[in-house]
Amino acid sequence: MKTRIIGTGSCLPETIVTNDDLSKIMDTSDEWISSRTGIKERRLVKEETTAGMSVQAARMAMENAGISPQEIDLIIVGTITGDYLTPSTACEIQAAIGAKNAVAFDINAACSGFMFALHTADAYFKAGIYKTALVLGAETLSKIMDWNDRSTCVLFGDGAGAVVARADETGLLAYEQGSDGMKGKVLACRDRRNNNPLVQESKEPEYVHMDGQEVYKFAVTTVPASIRKVLDEAGLKAEEIDYFILHQANIRIIQSVAKRLKVAEDRFPISLDHCGNISAASVPILLDEMNRKGLLKQGMKIVLSGFGGGLTWGSAVLEW
Repeated sequence: MKTRIIGTGSCLPETIVTNDDLSKIMDTSDEWISSRTGIKERRLVKEETTAGMSVQAARMAMENAGISPQEIDLIIVGTITGDYLTPSTACEIQAAIGAKNAVAFDINAACSGFMFALHTADAYFKAGIYKTALVLGAETLSKIMDWNDRSTCVLFGDGAGAVVARADETGLLAYEQGSDGMKGKVLACRDRRNNNPLVQESKEPEYVHMDGQEVYKFAVTTVPASIRKVLDEAGLKAEEIDYFILHQANIRIIQSVAKRLKVAEDRFPISLDHCGNISAASVPILLDEMNRKGLLKQGMKIVLSGFGGGLTWGSAVLEW
């Protein structure tokens, strides 16, 4: 039994923030950002929430798949920026869409969150426990950014992406994932500090901090290796893959991965130019954009790959 994606959906906040907009509030420019990252603009929330965007993406995915909420057995959300510590974003989605038959939980794997969630759903399917899942990546990263740190905050955006996955005879052909916690602090955001009658620490808010060079070195070596592993497992060659849908972190990372795999860059679609880096949401958002443009045809071979905080990574090859 394999995991087949039968529907996609996505939601971006209404407000577009361009590089020129950011140049008015910090020492940066469109040239500085776009030449280093490939990002021109991103969407940032005003009234929107992580759960609210997720619900809209989920409803779009269910409509695209032609299923009802009652058919969903499992809801998994990859996120590090839920609206609450508890309940989970997945439980909020369950309540909003009326998926009364589903079990729901979140996964924290940062930019690999959607890939980890998809693999978890696949494991449930293979075990024969569930057969229909709603899998999402959703982030409101703007709330954990230091908007005085131009080296980091300009990279990120907000949004949610969703897929409906179902146990089927075709679909996910191979999967590979990993973690390197020893290097986890090169991309980190600390949660609230201890505050009880015995210990009272600083209540200053914590923000994302990143060693960009270390993250880049990790990505350009780990991602090609991970993709090669899933291709080998699936018995496929890079030239047989129609699209490589990667986490949208930085255009230079994507270009480097393409070069190392010896694959033309036009088979690496991008959304980072208008979305920025949306962590766990970037892969499903791009997948939905392509699906709605009619670019994904039945029988196509597609590679998905996420990588980031943890450090974590996960890649899959699937038949559409």
